[in-house]
Amino acid sequence: MKPSAEIAAQFGRNLARCRRRAGLSQEELGYRAQIHRTEVSLLERGERMPRVDTALRIAGSLGVPLDDLVAGLEWRPGYEIVVPGSWEIVERDGEGSESPDVVPEDRPAPARTSSGDSQ
Repeated sequence: MKPSAEIAAQFGRNLARCRRRAGLSQEELGYRAQIHRTEVSLLERGERMPRVDTALRIAGSLGVPLDDLVAGLEWRPGYEIVVPGSWEIVERDGEGSESPDVVPEDRPAPARTSSGDSQ
């Protein structure tokens, strides 16, 4: 399962749990949150992710903080560095420093040129 699919599935489980605790049907929640009941169903099944304003309306309609709907969801920043001929993944730790997973040892640094240099 892709990370975004895992996030949608977890959100859906949280939504279904909160809705059942509130004693609401999908239709009643949809009415209160001003979304169609099929949207509630799609969200609970993890087939769709809500926009922020929709998530806030759902949380308000359930009488729960938004934290209850996103419980167990986590995202860590990271990015990919493109090096000619290969891919390297670099993730940032909590302190903002970079720690590469792959360190090329035999690859020379790319030559830098700048326009307008006088010789």
